[in-house]
Amino acid sequence: MNNKAVATSPSAPKKLNNSDIQPRKMDFSFDPAMPRYWFDNDQFKTILLTALSCTFPEGERFFVRSVRHYQKQLRDPLLREQVKGFIGQEAHHGNEHDAFNHFMESKGVPTRKVDEFVNRGMRFMAKHLSPQRQLAKTCALEHFTAMLAELMLEHPEFLKGMDERMLPLWLWHAVEESEHKAVAFDVYQEQVGNYWVRTSEMAFTTLEFISFTIFHYHQLRKGMDDPTDWRSVRGGVNWLLGKPGWLRKLGKSYLAYYKRDFHPAKRDSTFLRKQGLKKLSRMLDRSDLAG
Repeated sequence: MNNKAVATSPSAPKKLNNSDIQPRKMDFSFDPAMPRYWFDNDQFKTILLTALSCTFPEGERFFVRSVRHYQKQLRDPLLREQVKGFIGQEAHHGNEHDAFNHFMESKGVPTRKVDEFVNRGMRFMAKHLSPQRQLAKTCALEHFTAMLAELMLEHPEFLKGMDERMLPLWLWHAVEESEHKAVAFDVYQEQVGNYWVRTSEMAFTTLEFISFTIFHYHQLRKGMDDPTDWRSVRGGVNWLLGKPGWLRKLGKSYLAYYKRDFHPAKRDSTFLRKQGLKKLSRMLDRSDLAG
């Protein structure tokens, strides 16, 4: 297949740290001919994922800062190397979603306004939350992203109807979120280790995540020039909560976070990642991604 999904620049495999978490440079570009509603030609699904993407660049940078605060204090040499991989991957995620958000702005979706709002929110948290709370919030949000990532990897039908020129961005991001899902948690356990702070921050973050996702969705729609497709909204809510009910399927994984013996690596997703990378390699004709 030619010009699959998104054009990228190939990069030779090169180990950037002594761990199994290696950043993959992608350099995505987005076809201007791609329709505004690239996810199943559906307004709700497309704007929902765009709302999430608007939080990624500044969110990923917040994650990096919260982990980097403890980086020099880490005792485990492997964890120190994994943190390097985590930081590299998150930096690439922020850059690629910046590019995606700019693309959506060019399609008449006001992502810049949401980006600026998120930036103010991240600065507020950096100012008012302790380093322990900031890291605990990172752990909570990393659990959310890992759950969503592994849902995409385990159930390719979740992405059914997505434009093939857009699919690699989300597939690549999902693989790497699954890959480094335990890093921030391991830093937290070594450097903080407080169960109450970890779980209470998850409770706060859950309310924030749901509320702000809905809010950002409405921010985007309010600034667009077409009417709301209520059939799409009803179908989207059913898609999330009814049948197939993708969010309902995450309930067990979400609640597991509150267990005292919880650890992200207890769910082995190695096979899912390998399958995802093989698919990505085929789509982009990049053999370096399949290893």
